[in-house]
Amino acid sequence: MKTPLNSFYELNEQQKRQLIDAEMLFSALEQAEAEAIRHRGSMFWREQDGGRYLISLSAHSRQRSHGPASPENELKYERFTQRKIEVEARLKTLRGKAEEYRRMNKALRVGRTPDILIEVLNAMMRYGVSEHFLVVGTHALFAYETAAGVRLPSDVMATQDADLLFDTARKAAFMEVMKDRKMSFLGILKKVDKTFERDELDNSTARNASGYEIDLIRRFPPDPEDTLEHPLQLTPEEGDLWPVRASMGQKLLSVPRFDQVVVGVNGAMARMRTVHPLDFARIKRQLSKDINREPLKKAKDLAQADMVETLVREYLPHLAKDLANDSAGSEATIGKA
Repeated sequence: MKTPLNSFYELNEQQKRQLIDAEMLFSALEQAEAEAIRHRGSMFWREQDGGRYLISLSAHSRQRSHGPASPENELKYERFTQRKIEVEARLKTLRGKAEEYRRMNKALRVGRTPDILIEVLNAMMRYGVSEHFLVVGTHALFAYETAAGVRLPSDVMATQDADLLFDTARKAAFMEVMKDRKMSFLGILKKVDKTFERDELDNSTARNASGYEIDLIRRFPPDPEDTLEHPLQLTPEEGDLWPVRASMGQKLLSVPRFDQVVVGVNGAMARMRTVHPLDFARIKRQLSKDINREPLKKAKDLAQADMVETLVREYLPHLAKDLANDSAGSEATIGKA
């Protein structure tokens, strides 16, 4: 696969301005969503045993008593109630604004990240599991091109599956969230598209009726002598996914992170968490030299490595400086053939 390294298509000035404004709006919406989550429950007074007690009710129907009525509890109740009203009002306003920006994003063709991936990323955020996964593989390119305000050539972007790397080191925290939500990971995907089902022949993959796939991978253990698979299901729920080990999983988890708001074809936005672009390029270059890798994949790996290094050099030079100052990314270079 040979692609000219200067074949980037730059967004026009109107698109760039819209993208900047949309990112700012989305960041504000994220903060409001997080604040709303902290105020999802309610507080009320309960008459009990001749007394009046302040009770808080969580979003999952868990009750907690704050004790009998007192000046302190009266103030606590008033503050919570007032803050909840303010938070909900702000969130409603920002959601309305986000819809306006979505329509403008679509009209100006600001983004081209697959709409289904945008929905999956937002669902993961709503259920509180985003921090446990990284988008790796070809779909990470959408984050890099968005940050640069360009379009990469279509041949290096072509794919019908998204690779999500699960951080097994934080499995206990992930399980706690899922238990609290009473949800499986496949259940989250079904909230996005009810046609998502686990592949009968590959239990690390979920596929919808349109053929779009979500592939879950995980790292090998730090011990290089341990080559056993050690099957791991995301949750105990029947039919949930089993992330498969990936040779580069540990390297991908050990490099600096890169967060970027990405925009779908329909204008909707989501935050993508992936790896630093130069680490992506370095790892892709290593994969291109793997004698056990399929020739077609090796060619695509090399093309993507070259393209991302050029992208950073031409449009995101500050990222090269950031990585040079980070010992975790000291091996990465720009423009290396």
